[in-house]
Amino acid sequence: MSQASEKRHFSHRLRDTNSAFLPARSPGSAPVRVGFVLLPHFSMMAFTAAVDALVTANLVQSTPLFTVSSYGLHGTAVTSDLAIDIAANHDLADLPLDGDQALDVLVVCGGFRCDLSEQLLLTRKLKLANRREKVLAGLWNGAVALAHAGTLDQHSCAIHPDNHSFIRERFPRVQVSNQAMVVDERILTSAGPSSALEMMLMLIERLHGRDTVRAIREILSSDRLADSSETRLALAEHDTALPEALRSLLRLMNSNIEEPLGIEELAGYVQLSRRRVERLFQAHLQTTPSRYYLELRITQARRLLLQSDASIANIAVACGFVSSTHFSHCFKDFFGVSPSQARQLRKS
Repeated sequence: MSQASEKRHFSHRLRDTNSAFLPARSPGSAPVRVGFVLLPHFSMMAFTAAVDALVTANLVQSTPLFTVSSYGLHGTAVTSDLAIDIAANHDLADLPLDGDQALDVLVVCGGFRCDLSEQLLLTRKLKLANRREKVLAGLWNGAVALAHAGTLDQHSCAIHPDNHSFIRERFPRVQVSNQAMVVDERILTSAGPSSALEMMLMLIERLHGRDTVRAIREILSSDRLADSSETRLALAEHDTALPEALRSLLRLMNSNIEEPLGIEELAGYVQLSRRRVERLFQAHLQTTPSRYYLELRITQARRLLLQSDASIANIAVACGFVSSTHFSHCFKDFFGVSPSQARQLRKS
């Protein structure tokens, strides 16, 4: 492999961060169509958590992976559990399960105060979706609608604890799980907002792989709690799975973007040999220290380029490149377009 073509590939840590800005891969299959049926008093948190995963999946890839639509039981106005009226895209009667616009995934979004009685039109839609071998999902107590349609018979399901007794009494052929989510081949259920997000991430991983999910998590978990007393940004330098010496090296690199340190200098700061530093990077980040440092600086440059009006020359200096020409060549090696083209594309 030539050096020029090798430069087009980020190591796995920074590949996820930059995935949405990399050259588009060859066209694949059409986006997966996901439809949400919003029951009256549905859980806004569970719904938005699930949708957030799908929308973010589209943001971390150069081509859309999913389309999202919503459906109300009786018209398009639906009241959420927060007493906020939401305008669904369509009425349930218009939910498509055949033809070019047919949904691939159908999700029923319930909530703490949702009516658990059978909705006949929804039951018919779910039965038809099941016959068409669509993926079916339930959020909070959305599994109750799946049970009414018979799609959970002899299956295990996750549902909010408040509804466990109801399911056991009303649907004896459905197995109630004590897990927060249950993901089978075609049926996915979750008991609340956090598990709704995780359930959708599992679906995304199944369809589009771990790299896509890692990129989504990097965005959605950027302020996750590291312990009971401190909120820390989810950066590689905070990753407790990495050795402390490597995290110290990453902190040094992040703190010295404009004037990059040499590998010998980095090694001296952490009192390790150059060879030991190189082994740490190769073992845990699958790249060399100099390569990772370059990727870190080009990532910082990409952010400044697309998020500020600073000149390309000033960005090059701020990110430790010896000249605008050198920066432009490196940027194009990674992203397939020049800095000025990238800025123009972002504005279009």
